[in-house]
Amino acid sequence: MIKDKVLIIGVSAEGLASLNPSVRRLVRGAEVLYGGKRLLKLFPFSSSEKIPITDNLEAVSHSIKANLGRKKIVVLASGDPNFYGIANYLRQTIGKKFIEIIPNVSSMQLAFARIQESWEDAVFTSVHSRSMNRLAEIVRTNDKVCILTDEKNNPAVIARELQRKRIDHRLAYVCQDLGSEKEQIIAADLESLEGQAFSPLNILILIRDKKERKESESYGQLLGISEDCFSLRSDDTSLITKLEIRAVSLAKLRLTDNSILWDIGAGSGSVSIEASMLARSGHIYAIEKNQADADIIWENVLRFKRSNITVFQSTAPDGMRQLPAPSAVFIGGSGGRMAAILDLVCKKLQAGGRIVINLATLENLQTAGVELLKHGFEYETVLLNISRSKAILDLTRLEALNPVFIVTGWRKSEKDI
Repeated sequence: MIKDKVLIIGVSAEGLASLNPSVRRLVRGAEVLYGGKRLLKLFPFSSSEKIPITDNLEAVSHSIKANLGRKKIVVLASGDPNFYGIANYLRQTIGKKFIEIIPNVSSMQLAFARIQESWEDAVFTSVHSRSMNRLAEIVRTNDKVCILTDEKNNPAVIARELQRKRIDHRLAYVCQDLGSEKEQIIAADLESLEGQAFSPLNILILIRDKKERKESESYGQLLGISEDCFSLRSDDTSLITKLEIRAVSLAKLRLTDNSILWDIGAGSGSVSIEASMLARSGHIYAIEKNQADADIIWENVLRFKRSNITVFQSTAPDGMRQLPAPSAVFIGGSGGRMAAILDLVCKKLQAGGRIVINLATLENLQTAGVELLKHGFEYETVLLNISRSKAILDLTRLEALNPVFIVTGWRKSEKDI
């Protein structure tokens, strides 16, 4: 064992018995031993200096750097240090060339073995000392999810949060105290997990049932959802961005996985719905002045089971200053306040962001161009004339949709950002 390397050793649920004799000798030879309190207790025979790892990662990193090259260093980690473990943090703070890893069987592997399920098709995430902001979308869009929990974000809290986001039809396995005498596997539905108490050492596995899986597949596409799939107002006055216009507009927005989009004049929410599927880790703010249309947007949010959309009922731009700065803005309707809306949007838009506007009249087209230039933006205009085939007896003709101007704006020098 050399002093210019940090040795990270994985310890599985079986504890000391999970290490072969040669690895145990490496632990015995350590002069400084880092690890969680539970892991340090497994090595009472070690005469090394023992430094617990709690929420003191920065202090631990500084300590390791101070001892590197001077003492033999071992860091104990649970299971596989590369699987949501300390290895990644130490790589970033100390450097790859100073680290050597000896992995062990992870608690995730044990959990899937216990419930007799494969794990190569699972998606893994952690809420251990982390936010649950993305969890609902991860669970909603995957059939099999493995979640690393902690005492605060435990299975009962997770189940309550997922049901609040209207996620159900999941078989849940809580695998706790794996490898110990207290090991327990609890199989239940999400509703049954609420109110229960669990060991802090657990993993939660969620598997979508077959019926819900079939229903989710019908809305699995990212773009091009037919207008017929959306809820619309019964009085037939709902405004919806047509499929072809929607596809081009979303392409112009250049959304990424974590985009924050303002959808102004959201109408029935069709743009918001498809944008939320493209920006799965981001968030969409659907801004609509009419309460009846805002209610329809909520219906579509529920219909398509989206968890990253907030419906904001307000006349734009009133009240929008409180919203997080957008990385993209779509304007589908302005209510005659195009100048005021663009004044706010141009000031709030993040660097590299884009503004896409759908317009039907020449007057609004002129106003949009003038306002974008006034705020230091460049823009391009595309006119879409869409016609769809329509059967007439045993013949087919084309039926034209209303032409739409699509204006895309960006700050000067930022077109390719």
